Amino acid sequence: MKKRLLPLVRILMKVFPIHELIKEVQRQDAISICHRLSTSSKDVVFYETAKVVNTQLDKSKIIIGGGTHIGGMLFITGYGGNISIGENCYIGEHSKIWSAESISIGNDVLISHGVTVMDTNAHEINHKLRADGYINLHKVGDKYLKGRVITKAIVIEDHVWIGFNCIVMKGVTIGKGAIIAAGAVVTKDVEAFTMVGGNPAKVLKKLSEF
Repeated sequence: MKKRLLPLVRILMKVFPIHELIKEVQRQDAISICHRLSTSSKDVVFYETAKVVNTQLDKSKIIIGGGTHIGGMLFITGYGGNISIGENCYIGEHSKIWSAESISIGNDVLISHGVTVMDTNAHEINHKLRADGYINLHKVGDKYLKGRVITKAIVIEDHVWIGFNCIVMKGVTIGKGAIIAAGAVVTKDVEAFTMVGGNPAKVLKKLSEF
């Protein structure tokens, strides 16, 4: 009986690819979670590579404007953090927007793949506190407290373009229309309509405002 059924099962799987249907259901579930954990317009697009980690379980902590496409990760810690993304932005695959304080991204901002924007040191500077904090993190998980971890808000203004594999560190403001060249590490403010590059990022040239 089993031998007779096998050819029929194979034919059915070709006509109705069940594994593809399962993958699609899983993809839609993951996208639905992204929407549930953020305050996002209906026309916000989450790619299948997107992930939203809202440890505070407060949708108002992650706000995404209309026309924005998310391919990377948005993450806020349990002890603090806010992410605000404007309209018609793009967050590329494997990019990470991690907040323990505040990250504000304006309108028409393009963030390429592999970019990290992080407003926190994540760990303590003092070696003993850092060791204790790491152990405590694994014990209490989401209930982990900030302690002496240093955090500073990040502001990325309208029309900024951040190239692939860049790092934007805590406390930085990137002015309107600026371009961050691929692979740059931004540790200081960037003026409007300025291109920077390198590690640490330095001014490469001024850009036209028109």
